[in-house]
Amino acid sequence: MHVTRQRRRVTEGRLGLFAGRAGRRIRVLAAGTAVLAVAGGGIAYASTEAFGTHRVGESTGQGLLLPSDQAIAPVGERLLVNNGKLLSSTVSPDGRYLAALTTDRSIALTIVDLKNYKVLQQAGTSADAGLHVDNNNVGQEGPTYSPDGKTLWMAQINGYDRFPVNADGTLGAPTFITIAAQGSKHAVPAKAVFSPDGSTVYAAVNGQNRVVAMDPATGAIQHSWTVGNAPRDTVLVGKKLYVSNEGGRPAKDGDTALNSYGTQVPADPDTGATTTGTVSVINAADPAAAVSSIDVGVHPTALHAKDGALFVTDTGSDDVSVIDTAADKVVQTIATQPWPKATVGYHPNGVTLTKDGHLLVTLGRANAVAAYRYTTPQEPVSYVGLLPMDYYPENVTTVGEEVLVTNLRGIGARGPERTIDKGPGTEPATGHNTHDATGTLLRFTLPDDTVIADNTDKVFHQNGWDNRSVAEGGNGNVRPVPVPRRLGDPSTIKHVFLIVKENRTYDQVFGDDPRGNGDPSLAQFGENVTPNQHALARQFGLYDNTYDVGTNSAEGHNWLMQADNPEYVESQAGEYERSYGSNDDALGHQRSGFLWTGAKAAGKSARVFGEYNSSMTAPAGTKWQDYYCDAKNMEATGQDTTIKTTTSSPIPSLNDITVHAFPRGGTSVSEQYRYELWKRDFEANGPANLNLMALPVNHTGGSGTPNAIAQVADNDLAVGKVVDTISHSKWWKDTAIFVIEDDTQNGVDHVDGARGPVQIISPWAKHGTVDSHYYTQITMIRTIEQILGIQPMNQKDSAATPMRSAFTQAADNTPFNAVPNRVPLTYGLSTPPACGADTVAAKYAPLAPAQAAAPAVPADNKHVAELWQAWQKQQHLTGPNAVLDSANPDQMDHFTWYQAHGWAKPYPGEQKVLTPAEVPGRYLPSPDSDG
Repeated sequence: MHVTRQRRRVTEGRLGLFAGRAGRRIRVLAAGTAVLAVAGGGIAYASTEAFGTHRVGESTGQGLLLPSDQAIAPVGERLLVNNGKLLSSTVSPDGRYLAALTTDRSIALTIVDLKNYKVLQQAGTSADAGLHVDNNNVGQEGPTYSPDGKTLWMAQINGYDRFPVNADGTLGAPTFITIAAQGSKHAVPAKAVFSPDGSTVYAAVNGQNRVVAMDPATGAIQHSWTVGNAPRDTVLVGKKLYVSNEGGRPAKDGDTALNSYGTQVPADPDTGATTTGTVSVINAADPAAAVSSIDVGVHPTALHAKDGALFVTDTGSDDVSVIDTAADKVVQTIATQPWPKATVGYHPNGVTLTKDGHLLVTLGRANAVAAYRYTTPQEPVSYVGLLPMDYYPENVTTVGEEVLVTNLRGIGARGPERTIDKGPGTEPATGHNTHDATGTLLRFTLPDDTVIADNTDKVFHQNGWDNRSVAEGGNGNVRPVPVPRRLGDPSTIKHVFLIVKENRTYDQVFGDDPRGNGDPSLAQFGENVTPNQHALARQFGLYDNTYDVGTNSAEGHNWLMQADNPEYVESQAGEYERSYGSNDDALGHQRSGFLWTGAKAAGKSARVFGEYNSSMTAPAGTKWQDYYCDAKNMEATGQDTTIKTTTSSPIPSLNDITVHAFPRGGTSVSEQYRYELWKRDFEANGPANLNLMALPVNHTGGSGTPNAIAQVADNDLAVGKVVDTISHSKWWKDTAIFVIEDDTQNGVDHVDGARGPVQIISPWAKHGTVDSHYYTQITMIRTIEQILGIQPMNQKDSAATPMRSAFTQAADNTPFNAVPNRVPLTYGLSTPPACGADTVAAKYAPLAPAQAAAPAVPADNKHVAELWQAWQKQQHLTGPNAVLDSANPDQMDHFTWYQAHGWAKPYPGEQKVLTPAEVPGRYLPSPDSDG
């Protein structure tokens, strides 16, 4: 294939000089590092400007609009799977079938017939699955076919499901191969690989930092080798077994280290990110031989071996290490950073080498495949360009002349709609939800290099990569404006508050506001429940086209604190065993840090109230009622709290700026208690430049707490009081308050499940407007960075357009006056607080739900009710160790419905009252933590 000139202007970026021709050798830096570059000179706009007022799910000039500041219009032929994300995948030895780990809709595994290009079979707990398995907790890598194609191994938390493969490619009922836990550490196996003759299975036991050799017939462990932290992918080259260790080497004396699944891993004390990555080398022919180690980039994930080379995707370093397998040393490092304005956040996560010498690398966060010309391990690659893919490509492989790319998020959450019920005071609502996940497979013949080069600009457009996106300022006398054009120029705003709420969609809250694009039938928490949010929207503006990127809290808090969800969290979506999110896991932290570390680097102060903290202590036996009464006493007397809680974080830079008396996330604490504690700190210390606050009770749920509408009302009143307090202070004139959900997973919306309520509250915000510009969590974070002069953290917020259209040059300093709640904050409590139940003003009495006695449980369903009550006790919903989102979302929805209807009425769309074990989707990952 002839390599031709790219029609593109050459640009100089952060990493050095770049090649202006696709076939020209990339300049090599120290240690054999090759620099990748694309100029993208014809692009003159960034993402949100380009997307205008288009909504997610619509076709734009760039493609199908996603909630991630991106559009997709991929090359090739798409096969859509509309009932789950597609995680890692593999092709059968004969090249006829592809097996993909699947998650999020009660499906664990999808088998695709590549000849007919259709889904052949699915396995899972869903009633729609053709093959039943006991759970859907699938691992990060694999699955794996045996060399003869007669069995398929699928990783799960405690071992592998071993499926027999039928002659037609379908699977039979599995046998489970157990790998025992070591204390609290489950196996959490990742990739398995067979010896060529099929007599041995080598398994990366991710949760125990070891690799084992197993008898494929019995599962008996024959050998075990200690390797690095969090072994993930494996490949056998001759007699050598190579293993990527995502957490790098073991910590040594003197290292700064942070936790990951009970192991201390080397980490940066400021960013909290891991600092090492290794590939272990095991002599499979001599099990007694010592394991050697090769240093590579940070977060090594996928491995691909061919022709004397081992290619390692260093996902956290945004590069690919090339190892000469004869010498077992890195001989070349290929940068996978296409846009010179940002060096972080592309997520290289899959790699393959074609027959004609093209090295293909999936860039998950760029929705693209990068192509290079490759000859030998030592000869530097030459960069060809980018090909557009679907949402988050995860794997790339070849079958004959065809390239196959598995895309984890497909076309977004555009699968079949679902119904969510929030109990008394609401009606069930049906619409789009973040868990309506899809995945896709793309197949194509690799085009000529000229075509690849021509597609590169398309990828730039779809990602909003603009050479003017991060214009630097701060070098002259510039008049302050609310959102400066150049980073570092002065702003009229000196204090920013980011208030993080939980799990509501736009329609759930603002569907009843006739000014915006809402569906009133979906407004489960409309103005009668959220009068302050509605009053704020009338005074400061209504935003009806803003999206939360993450599917759940594990992702959502990362998007807000890191402007990205690291690949480690993305790849764990099938089980969330090691961690849920990353507030207590160093592997989930990007190398460029967090919003607060960026503020520190910019010379700005920061204070944190609960957000992203991972632990809290409180007096034993403290109940919601106790916090509520303590708040009432503080409000009435001005006294300090009598209940002392302590919140902390293992991330040193976060712990240093945390207000430890403020409770972290959890629904067992009244938001009025949180407000009173914050108010005292605010009055004593004033605001920092950056103030991060968690007000999470609108998440709803929890044993012994008020019901859903009371919890949302509690949250709404606290938000109103916070804004009231700030707006009546001396700091109001130079303050901006951003209020946003971490995610929208526990609601539905008629536009898209990711559309969420957002509020921008400031003297400098445009008042009384309806703003339908396309915005996301990423654009909001970029706006905060632009105001405070914080350097963007990665390519996502670097490309995002600040929300300048939401601000005005003429301040309106009118304060906000909080309005009273219309729903009693104690509604639904089985035991009233000692200080008395909450009441509402007489004019709101007709709106206040009656405190009706719980309906009697029918005799034939009493056992079902008892099973649900036992299930409830097992959930971490209340107390100091409460974990938001710890309950399976489908089970939680059913529980809320049954509780409200006395276990007498089936959930909408079902024929009977189900036990917890019968709920479809019961194995949707149950998170361990809510960031």
